[in-house]
Amino acid sequence: MFGLGYQEILVILAILILLFGAKRLPEIGSGLGKTIKEIRKIRDERRAEKAEKKQDEKESVVSEIKKEIDEIPGLKEAKEIKETADKIRNVTKLIK
Repeated sequence: MFGLGYQEILVILAILILLFGAKRLPEIGSGLGKTIKEIRKIRDERRAEKAEKKQDEKESVVSEIKKEIDEIPGLKEAKEIKETADKIRNVTKLIK
């Protein structure tokens, strides 16, 4: 546990009992547990926000690339020619 042996843990507990008294130790432990829980919650929220931000950045880069591709001169005409050629192939297959 954190690289501490049982002897070290017992010494720490003894010091805590001497400093705060046996009656306050449960309160301190409870408060410490709640604090750790809140810290983990905040950490997880920030990780989720960072992941969402990265995903948004990726999506914006992809959309920008798509826009640039669509602006390539002659691309729309090439797509229309391909679609027309595909339609002609389908018609010739039906005729055969």
